[in-house]
Amino acid sequence: MKFDFDKEPGKKLLDRNLNADDVPLMSIITPFYNKIRYFEQTFNSVMNQTFPWFEWIIVNDGTTNDEEVKKLKEIASRDNRIKLFHQENSGQSSARNHAIRKCSTEIIVPLDADDLIEPTFLEYVFWGLYFNPDASWCYTDSLGFQDDNYEWKKEFSSEEMKTNNILTCTAAIRKKDLLEIGCYDDSEKHYDEDWRLWLMFLSKNKYPVHIAQYGFWYRKTQHGMATQVQKNIELSKKSAKIIKQVADRVRNDIRAKEYPVKNGESFIKPENINWSRKVFKNHNKINVMLLIPWMVMGGADLFNLDIVRKIDKNKFEMSIITTLDSDNSWKQLFQEFTSEIFELSTFLEIENYSKFISYFIKSREIDVIFLSNSYYGYYLVPWLRKEFPNVAIVDYVHMEEWYWRNGGFARTSGALGDIIEKTYTCNEKTRKVIINDFGKNPKTIETLYIGVDKEKYYESVVEENLAKKSLKIEKNRPIILFPCRIHPQKRPFLMLEIAREIRKKLKNIAFIVVGDGPQLEELQQKVSEYNLTNTVYFAGRQNDMRPYYKDSDITLICSLKEGLALTAYESLAMGTPVISSDVGGQSELIDNEVGAILPLLQDESEALDSRKFSSEEVMSYVIAIEEILGNKERYKSMCKLCRDRIEQKFSSDIMIKRIEGEFENIISDEYLEKRQNFSKLLKQISFFVDDYMTIFLEYENSEYNCEEIWKSKMWFENLYNDICCGFGQNGVYESKISADGNSLEIQRRLDEIYNMRTWKLIEKYRRFMDNTIIGKCIRKIFNFIGLG
Repeated sequence: MKFDFDKEPGKKLLDRNLNADDVPLMSIITPFYNKIRYFEQTFNSVMNQTFPWFEWIIVNDGTTNDEEVKKLKEIASRDNRIKLFHQENSGQSSARNHAIRKCSTEIIVPLDADDLIEPTFLEYVFWGLYFNPDASWCYTDSLGFQDDNYEWKKEFSSEEMKTNNILTCTAAIRKKDLLEIGCYDDSEKHYDEDWRLWLMFLSKNKYPVHIAQYGFWYRKTQHGMATQVQKNIELSKKSAKIIKQVADRVRNDIRAKEYPVKNGESFIKPENINWSRKVFKNHNKINVMLLIPWMVMGGADLFNLDIVRKIDKNKFEMSIITTLDSDNSWKQLFQEFTSEIFELSTFLEIENYSKFISYFIKSREIDVIFLSNSYYGYYLVPWLRKEFPNVAIVDYVHMEEWYWRNGGFARTSGALGDIIEKTYTCNEKTRKVIINDFGKNPKTIETLYIGVDKEKYYESVVEENLAKKSLKIEKNRPIILFPCRIHPQKRPFLMLEIAREIRKKLKNIAFIVVGDGPQLEELQQKVSEYNLTNTVYFAGRQNDMRPYYKDSDITLICSLKEGLALTAYESLAMGTPVISSDVGGQSELIDNEVGAILPLLQDESEALDSRKFSSEEVMSYVIAIEEILGNKERYKSMCKLCRDRIEQKFSSDIMIKRIEGEFENIISDEYLEKRQNFSKLLKQISFFVDDYMTIFLEYENSEYNCEEIWKSKMWFENLYNDICCGFGQNGVYESKISADGNSLEIQRRLDEIYNMRTWKLIEKYRRFMDNTIIGKCIRKIFNFIGLG
């Protein structure tokens, strides 16, 4: 999903009733000179911070317009955290130094009067420094906007910093380190003072923390200081001379603490951090924390988005914590409904996740943790119950997956029993699996259908033939829509076999594939190989699926596994019949009145990515397509029944009302007493509960190592083929090694391999697991708990 630069922070001031009265922990410093035009938005972006414990020191550097000074004073008077000082015009560096002298905290955040920060910026950089006590400053990735829109995300390099400033002016800086280097050099007014500051830190061998998060917005204008210095030859030369004097003292090998960190420390137990400050003045809403893996395009993620979007904001305060490293391409969609979004991998090592989560629960006074699809979250649950007896824990399971960790999240949820107070599933079939196969108490698990936004997915509000026009498909051709991630679970190559067979009967039929995924390129190659380029069309990933449902006659879902597919809900809401494999809860939504349910003739646990499809299964889809398209009167009636079914039972409005009631019920005294009793029991085996999480972290580290090893294996194979094998002059694949040959070159390359970090990692891991008592014990534990 392309980044939307129109969604600038600070466009409006949020009224969140935050508790800003405690002693500040951070100091924002802002030099102000004739910038009132943009300052209101900067003010809003600061006031909207999720971390309210700051002071804001503004120094008016001799603004020449009296009306601007008057407006500045008025804005500064709106919040008692703001302190305004005045000085004669002396330049940005002088104004910043003035502000630093007035600061009462140990963390300084320079922010220019026209720039912006994301609502979570202060919170991210505060904890970035907290967990890296030896680092001197902490910064985020940035966004340029206004005259030039761009995303700025570069790995830190002290060597590159000597000739190119890859940092911006805004970061969280330790005051003691600022004072050690003498703060900003204010001997000149117009030069690259930020660049010099970072180089001064580096010249003292100090290093930063780099958070993988777009937290800072840099306003690019023709009148900014950087632009003025660049355009003025004399100023540019003078600035370059100042920079070089410091850069010459900087080592090339200083490294930042870069996030995400892939591999954590070994055998670290979870920790409950000591924290007493509360973010909100009043606890007058039910505070719900979503603990999820990511925010990307998908059915499970749209369900999460619908909850955050539609839930009653007068009753509920929603926040989100994600646990997996991801591009989180849907983050901006979630940000429209909550500022409280924290992607843990972007600023924490995994061993510190529990500390931050405990801080978050305490600072937000969380009432309900809503967990879904996060393995980290599931393995943390016993510890959360032990440490937080008053917090309700509920989860949502979308499907069971026998080919993934022997049941996927359904197995993990079931294994936790009544520690999770309430489990919801997206279909009745998965509910029964969790009860029968994983021992869940039937009284604690219910089916909660995801549903669909029936107002948005309504065929009368969508223009006709948009999809066909975009793909240059004739209006009269019947369309079969295949909307999904192109992944083995969805069986895209079965769809191709169906297309090959149905084309023999319906010559003008067309298939539209909407989505991307790991098998997209191979699928496209097969389409060409099978001569289906005029039958199967690829639309790529689409943010708005409605035109494709509108123009399609049937939606095809031939998956090996589903919970209850979001695409099925959407298609029926748009009045488009669905043909689906009988997997998950598909038959709870689809029947012969609104499409067709067809038997799965492959074994789910063994057939993932199998390309061998029986003729019987392929032809069952072909026959169903023919029958639905062959009777126009029945088809017209079927389309109406599709819409009726959604309106009567499967609207997302129904789901939201239900979940609001469930959240209100789960915090009642009846449930409170049960979870408090469970907490007492778990405290009796506290070390075991902690170790449960520790072993999971070790497993995650081992899995990462395995991925590294697999990548290395493939690299080694490619290297071997490159060195030793190739096509000879006669076109035959043969060895490159001759009798007298290039053995010296081969030995040199092998020496490179043996000195690689990855090779040493492989050897270290193998020796640890095979030759040590602890390693052998870990392997036994992994096998016992199903991780082996």
